[in-house]
Amino acid sequence: MSLSVPQHILDALTDVAMPRLGNAPDTGERMTVDGFDVPVFRAGSLVIGSGAAGLRAAVEMKRRAVDVTIISQSAWGGTSACSGSDKQTLHTANTKDQGDNFQDMAAAIRSGGAMDEDTAYIEAIGSIRAMASLQYLGLPLPQDELGGTLRYQTDHDEVGRATSCGPRTSRLMVKVLAEEALRLGIPFYNHTTAVKVLTKQEGDQLRVIGVLTIRPKTSTDANPYGLALFQCEALVFAAGGPGEMYRDSVFPNGCFGTLGLALETGLALVNITESQFGIGTRREGFPWNLSGTYVQVIPHIYSLDADGQEHHFLADYYRTTQEMASNIFRKGYQWPFHASRMLNFESSLVDLAIYREGQKGRRVFLDFNRNLLPVPGDQDFSLDRLDPDVGDYLKRSGANQDLPIDRLRHMNPLAIELYKRYKVDITADPLEFAVNHQHMNGGIAVDTWGRTNIAGIYAVGEAAGTHGATRPGGSALNAGQVFGTRVAEHIAASGRAAAPANSDARPQTGDAVAAILAVLNADSPYAVADVRREIQARMSDHAGILCHAIDVERAHQDARKLSQAVRENGLSFTRNNEAARVVQWQQMALASEAVLAALDFYIAQGGGSRGARAICDPDGASLPRSRTGPLPEVRFRPERADDMQSQILVRLVGNDMAVTTRPIRTFDTQAKSVFERDWPAWLTGGIFDLADETGTT
Repeated sequence: MSLSVPQHILDALTDVAMPRLGNAPDTGERMTVDGFDVPVFRAGSLVIGSGAAGLRAAVEMKRRAVDVTIISQSAWGGTSACSGSDKQTLHTANTKDQGDNFQDMAAAIRSGGAMDEDTAYIEAIGSIRAMASLQYLGLPLPQDELGGTLRYQTDHDEVGRATSCGPRTSRLMVKVLAEEALRLGIPFYNHTTAVKVLTKQEGDQLRVIGVLTIRPKTSTDANPYGLALFQCEALVFAAGGPGEMYRDSVFPNGCFGTLGLALETGLALVNITESQFGIGTRREGFPWNLSGTYVQVIPHIYSLDADGQEHHFLADYYRTTQEMASNIFRKGYQWPFHASRMLNFESSLVDLAIYREGQKGRRVFLDFNRNLLPVPGDQDFSLDRLDPDVGDYLKRSGANQDLPIDRLRHMNPLAIELYKRYKVDITADPLEFAVNHQHMNGGIAVDTWGRTNIAGIYAVGEAAGTHGATRPGGSALNAGQVFGTRVAEHIAASGRAAAPANSDARPQTGDAVAAILAVLNADSPYAVADVRREIQARMSDHAGILCHAIDVERAHQDARKLSQAVRENGLSFTRNNEAARVVQWQQMALASEAVLAALDFYIAQGGGSRGARAICDPDGASLPRSRTGPLPEVRFRPERADDMQSQILVRLVGNDMAVTTRPIRTFDTQAKSVFERDWPAWLTGGIFDLADETGTT
């Protein structure tokens, strides 16, 4: 893409208008519970969330004659519609310059460890279908003149499987899926927050029967909080990740996810020790990942102290200007922080340096109108003095312009247009940024069909714990599409959700309402603002990219105390329309406790540094170095090979977090399918394993 691309094309790829929702169907059914007049809505299957994964599940269910309804806290306000998901990682066998195979792609997806091998293969083989169906719906994935998909290298991907419609790729995915959902007539209830899942004992297992929500539109004098009941036979968690858990976060505001709700329901969580952190602009302005061409054009990076003094701090870490410039470039496709890349003067030393500047109270900026200043005593920056991989990439791209902003205009003018939409002109002004939490790789534990440990409940997208310690960039979008389809296939095959639920949920609704009222305590000494501040500071300061055993242990105990106090006292509020947020912060306190419990367990068991976090240890075998010498304060434990073959599970048992481990599910890569032998299982539905109604988690 170059300056020859007309402005109207750039506008169309940047200003992605979402479809308007019609009026949701009303209900004439009501239930009186504890004096509250609660409306009752019925569906066969209920999807919590309106992002790319949830919409995919809903659309695929509707196509299979499932009676499906969507509820959403804020339509088009989640991560996939608003955040910097700019690529999708897919099988690339249809490209002319390099082939691929599903086994290789599965190996790349699970290469970080702690990921079920069968899940990785499912995501690999399902990517072809996900891509083709999105193209059918109108997603403008770029092609060459022979129909091959244009793609490039991304995080943890040496092949080059990523493709992109520009910085709004995931929003465009949401758009085409939303348009299809509306075309199919799927009921959509916006501004509806799930606050309690209803279950009942059926034989020797729990089964979902509905969800209590807070829906302000239904509030009346007899129902001041807007409580509403949605009964269902199947439930799909698809409400994304816990963006509000961290102070330093690139998630859009208001992204709570449903980990606390899942724990209260009795669901198992997996891999919640694993997240992604990386450089991005702050939530207070326009939150966005600064990956790809933002750093591949090699802008000048500096910090400002409280006195306005400028610091060329990266020059304290790298030995030469060439080394510094080349590693800034590599942040484009090595965007997430990774502990091992702090070693040998590699690219995560950039993240460490930026993080430490923030700890000093300094503000850090990208300046696209200046080339990188040199390392003291070394030569000036030059495009002719870069590491071979970096120099070759820029030459192939034709990015030989004098200034970073001109290289950015040439390589990716959409990157400039995007910030302009939020009144940030990077052609004129420096861009403030920091190291932020961007994605949780863990979530609700599911099996190969997206089933949880409670019958009828499924999870997809970032709500599901289908990733390991690391993942290729863009593979999360693919995972949501693949598992959204598989969940729909399984729910349809079960036959339970073909018609609206008709069971009597009065006893369970009464219990749920009582639990919510216990949280909504106007006289509680605990205010939402204080709880939010405490949770976010604790997570960003003690569970970010640098973790110390004693700090994590103390943070875990403090989180446990807070969660227990909120459980006993509820949270105060002043207006009825704050009710949903109050419950979400109570559940976030629980989710934060769970993450720290798992992390504390992992570190106490001797776990080392993997993925997003360096486990700092004065006796650790890995010692990062800077230009001026060793950095003993960030000496860390390397990852143990055995930990790559297991996962950490967390459940809420009574008032305590039960933390256990299990080996990953393995997959026989040599197994061969035989048409005549295996076809009957497809014809009869045997592949869906319907005799067992819960996942093997």
